[in-house]
Amino acid sequence: MKAEIRQKMYSQTLLKPDGRKLTLYSRYPIDEGIIAPSPSDEPVGANPHLRWHPLRGEWVAYASHRQGRTFMPPPEYNPLAPTIDPKFPTELPPGKYDVAVFDNRFPSMTLGATDAPVSIVDTLPANGACEVVVFTQDPNAYLSTLELDHLELLLQVWSDRTRVLGDSPQIKYVLPFENKGVEMGVTLLHPHGQIYAYPFVPPVPARMLEMQQKYYQEHQRGLLQDLIQKEIEDNQRILYLDEEAIAFVPVCARYPYEVWIAPIQPAATFLDLTEKQRQGLARALKTVTLKYDGLWHRPFPYLMAWFQAPTDGSYHPEAHLHAEFYPPYRTSDRLKYLAGTELAAGMFANDALPEDKAKELQAVRVNLAMPLAL
Repeated sequence: MKAEIRQKMYSQTLLKPDGRKLTLYSRYPIDEGIIAPSPSDEPVGANPHLRWHPLRGEWVAYASHRQGRTFMPPPEYNPLAPTIDPKFPTELPPGKYDVAVFDNRFPSMTLGATDAPVSIVDTLPANGACEVVVFTQDPNAYLSTLELDHLELLLQVWSDRTRVLGDSPQIKYVLPFENKGVEMGVTLLHPHGQIYAYPFVPPVPARMLEMQQKYYQEHQRGLLQDLIQKEIEDNQRILYLDEEAIAFVPVCARYPYEVWIAPIQPAATFLDLTEKQRQGLARALKTVTLKYDGLWHRPFPYLMAWFQAPTDGSYHPEAHLHAEFYPPYRTSDRLKYLAGTELAAGMFANDALPEDKAKELQAVRVNLAMPLAL
């Protein structure tokens, strides 16, 4: 009975004084009567817009109000920690819950955006959504230190947010991601990620889907599904493998310590995952982040992005949910800078072989039941 209770997700949606929504998620029942705080009672007045880039064929978002967003506050003014003194409210209330999701106070897109300015190029209101996902109330935690069932809950949260955001007819793609570390431009060190929900499929996932669609039409199988089988057969770059999930340094890695996590059998979105797949992905996620943090015995920075099918109401048998990690370091003390060939030409040049970096990560021993001491 205890295991069944721990697998259930409880949630509670509240309204902040400034009009933004806050949803609390937990492995256990959430107390009634929790009041959603906000650092400010003033309604968010953001009105971002999009401008068309004619040479690249893509949209660019403009959100000048983001210049005033919170930047590296001291620990005693952590806006992502639960409120202690009601006179100095943060974004989160006190109480028993595991994960919190709220509307970003400084969004690059908002469903209420209107009246894009007239320009010499096409413009549109930036009708999307930007949410903050606080992984835990503990300001000193990382994904690597969270319990496995907490990570399973996080996967359920990403599923629920995909459902909620994707239900809007304005939203066509939902992208959960985490920027970890100051090297990735993080301005709030409390463990958290974000979700961007776009009114179109952005260029990178659009290109991935184009390649997957072409492959599926030719083979009636998924592109990533077959690549995963080849990685399993090759057995050089695998970091985690069970019956449901896999983590590996891809043979085509663009970053020295790049890692992908995926269910072995295709699932188009978080909503399509089985309970066993979520359990496998949670173990893979913890394994990868433990190996990252254990590699040089310090918190390991990265961008983690989860790619899934569009929320356009169409059937996408070609899509295969997966995460890609882009770490900024190429050695323990040298960053992998994106410069001439990467930024100007769009072609990555990797200074290390994926097989060599996989061996380094494979050599890091981890225990999923024990926290890592850094």
